[in-house]
Amino acid sequence: MNKNTGGCFCGAVRYEVSAPLTAVTYCHCSKCRKWHGHVGAYAAVDRDGFRLTEEHGLKWHTVSPTVRRGFCVECGSSVLFDEAPSAKMSICAGTLESPTGIREKAHIYLGSKGDYYDITPGLVEYDTFPGK
Repeated sequence: MNKNTGGCFCGAVRYEVSAPLTAVTYCHCSKCRKWHGHVGAYAAVDRDGFRLTEEHGLKWHTVSPTVRRGFCVECGSSVLFDEAPSAKMSICAGTLESPTGIREKAHIYLGSKGDYYDITPGLVEYDTFPGK
């Protein structure tokens, strides 16, 4: 398996992925839209296959008792989404360096979608998170 790498805009947060990445899920919840400035695009990886290689710029923002978001304090890039006790770490897909070999999978939280854009047909769509 090839390793994927990625990081923030300025390089103060870098990571390496040595396990398969999931297909990209687009999150339309209001929190992700505010955090990213638009839709959140995430790929996930097993925690054992994720390693930070540079973290001096990493800051965690606690959203709830089980959710935190990682961003770079130097350049402001949104980098990670971590939900306990999940066995996976979610990576902001735009921080991955190409080629990734992954594709898109689904749209979630369409019940919170902004009214200023349309959804491209063809992906699975959920009003909330699947299974909730």
